[in-house]
This record gives sequence, C-alpha cells and structure tokens, in this order.
Amino acid sequence: MTAAGTTRSPAEPVDDSRRVSVLLGLLFGLGGLGSSSAAVTLALMSEEFDISSGLAAWAISLYVLMLAVTTALYGRISDLVGVRGPLLAGLVLMSTGALIAAAAPTFEVLLGARMLQGAGAAAVPTLGVATLSSRYAGEIRGLAFGRMAGISAALSCLGPLAGGLLEAVAGWRAVMALPILGALVVPFLWRALPTGGSGARLDVVGAVLVCLTAAGLVLLVQSPSAGLVVAAIGAVLLVVGVPAVRVTVRRRPDGFLPVEVIRNSTVVRSAVSASSVPAAWFALLIATPAVLLAEGWRAWQVGLALVPSALVALVVPRVTGPLMSRIGPGRALAIASVVASGALLLATAGAEWSSAVLLVIGIVLVTVAFGVGQPALSAVVGDAVHEDVRGVALGVSTLLFLIGGSVGSAVVAGLGGALGMPVALLVLAAMPLIGLLVLAPTLRPAVVDPAQ
Repeated sequence: MTAAGTTRSPAEPVDDSRRVSVLLGLLFGLGGLGSSSAAVTLALMSEEFDISSGLAAWAISLYVLMLAVTTALYGRISDLVGVRGPLLAGLVLMSTGALIAAAAPTFEVLLGARMLQGAGAAAVPTLGVATLSSRYAGEIRGLAFGRMAGISAALSCLGPLAGGLLEAVAGWRAVMALPILGALVVPFLWRALPTGGSGARLDVVGAVLVCLTAAGLVLLVQSPSAGLVVAAIGAVLLVVGVPAVRVTVRRRPDGFLPVEVIRNSTVVRSAVSASSVPAAWFALLIATPAVLLAEGWRAWQVGLALVPSALVALVVPRVTGPLMSRIGPGRALAIASVVASGALLLATAGAEWSSAVLLVIGIVLVTVAFGVGQPALSAVVGDAVHEDVRGVALGVSTLLFLIGGSVGSAVVAGLGGALGMPVALLVLAAMPLIGLLVLAPTLRPAVVDPAQ
C-alpha cells in the first residue's frame, strides 16, 4: 500500500528505481566528466596562464583531492539530517565552482574553483548510493546500483571526446562549465531524496580531523608525480592525523567516525579490496590516451577510441543486478577484481607493443569491472551496517574507493614516466589480486549461532 492507502502495482518499484538510478547516474557521471573532460584542456590552459604542464595538472589533482576527502563528510551529515539538504548543498558548490573556473582570471582562482567544484561533486556518489540503499531492496536495488554505476562510467568515458569537441567549438573555458548541467537534473530527483535523519549534532572536530587525515593520505599517494613538498605535507598530515583520529574515536565512539563502522571487518576489507578497481580504471583512462597520443593520434580520435567502453558501461547494469542476486555482492566484487587485473595485463601488452586494439579491449574490460565492482561494494557495505550509520559507512568506503583511483593515476604518472607505461601497468595488475586476499575472509559462509 502507498501512503495514500491505494494499492501499488508490482511494476511501480521497478519503474521508480529505473528513473531514480538513471538521474543519479547522470549526476554522478557529470561529476566524473568534470575530471575526464578537463584533461584535454591542460595544454591550452597552461598556454593561456603561461604555466608548465605539470603545474596545470594540479587543476585535476586538487579536484580529485577534494572529491576524495569530503565523501565521508557528506555521508555522515546524511545520517544526521537526511540526503536532500546535503546533496543540494553539494550540487550548489559543484555548479558554483564550475562557473568560477570557467571565468577564472588567474590560475590561482581556477585552482580554488576546482577545489570547490570537487568538494561539491563528492556529494553525489555517497548520497546517491545512500538514496538507493534506503529506497530499494533485493534484486531491484542491485539493478539500481548497477544502472547508476553504468551511466556514470559511460559519461566519464565520453569525457575526453565531449571535452575535445566542446573545446574546439567554444574553447577550454566552456569545458570547465560542463558540470553545471547537473543542476538541470535536481528538479526531477527532488521528491525521491530522503529527508529523515537521526537529528544528532555533527562531531565537527572529528570531521575536520578525518578530512585532514584523508587529505594527507591522498597527497602522499599522489606525491610520486607531484614532488617532495607534496609528499612532506601528506606525511605530516598522516603522522599527526592518525593518532588524533584514534583519540577522538575513543572519546566519542558514536561521533563522526563511529566505532561500529571502522571495526566492521566486512566494510573495511570490502572497501580496501574494491579500491583496486578504480585504480585500474583511472590508470587506463590516463595511460590509454597517453600511449595513443604518443603514437600520433589526435585528441578527438582518442575520444572515439573510448566510445566502445561507454557503450559497454550502459549494458553492464543488465548483468550486475542478477549477478549479485545469484552469487552475492561479495563474490561479485571478487569477480570485478579478477577482471580488473586481466584488463591491466592486456593494457600492459598494448602499451608495450603500441597496440590500440589491446588498449581498447583493456579499457572495455576495466569498464566492466567498474560496473560490477562499484555497485557490489555499495551493496556489501549497505547490508553490513545499521541504517543509522549507513551514510558514513558508504562515505568511508567511497573514500577508500577514490583513494584507489589516486593510486592508479599516481603510479601511471610517476612510475610510467620513470620506467615506462608497460612497467607501471604491470605493477598495478598485482593490486586487484592483493585485494582478493584481503577480501577472502568475508567470502566465507557465515556461522549461524543456534541460540539466535
């Protein structure tokens, strides 16, 4: 029965989940588009501001930094006040940052705008998953997770092509403004967003410490390509932040980072294992264009080479939901890890032999891994915790997921530049297999207590 007392047809939850997950996927994808499309503008950006290409790359690095750091913050706030307010605030920040970046008079203003944009875009993945977790269950939820991940992955794959075409028509500043399109989705999604929360007050001190510690980890991961200063800042934040976070958790076990989340083996192991999937994803989104451009391809040709992966991303959700229902989200996550490793091995051969075919097949496979792994992680974490802390649990798992992406991009940029792209991709191919070892204990059948 619905709230009005009328009978709800069986098709309504399916239709509703399809609409909501598509809209959330569009929002998620536009956030990813803000990173992948901006990559093609770096050369023109550095020319206009008269800066080096390495310095221009910080327009992407700082965006990714803020995207990763603030995910847990949005998740915890949603536990307290619901999803609607935090998501709207995030979209306002994302749109404002995109608008300022498009009109930035100096590179310093551009960097500040990109940080603001990343901080806003971080709301979408965590709160989108929280919305689907609260509205749906069973196979319908699995299909919704997969659809959201598939659409977002497709848009991210199309980012270089969209950015290249838009830059050719309207200039690089127009590419910076692309995420503003997310504001058009909100009116169609508004009523589906949960508003209820626990009503508790936010642990501000805990939130600040967790965000600073996460920033230290991301900076340290990116330091091979960013330099010693960044490494030193990251190390200091980690050395100071980790013990400080431990103290706050002991003092407030129900604070910003609840004990029941960080001591939940399923949440932690699944998130660490799943981080290998975006590591492969980000690595190939960077490595494939780099290898092809070095072979004389043009930017728009590279964009076209990523179209097959975008099409595959739209098909994968049809498989993900039934797969998770059949074998469980944990085992689906394990399959995603194996596929990600295979994709990196194929890409290693493609980079070694300068084979566009192997590189394209590799990025298609890693798109499949992402389309299965991201919703599988969301389902595992959502089922493993109480609904009162589901938001922060999803936020923490998404944080580790995005840090995996930072590892992938850092290894390709750092090790790839020093020892060559094939070596960097081969090193990363081991990461999903290590993740399988971390995940293995959670895949064992649970022991049921007869007394329960």
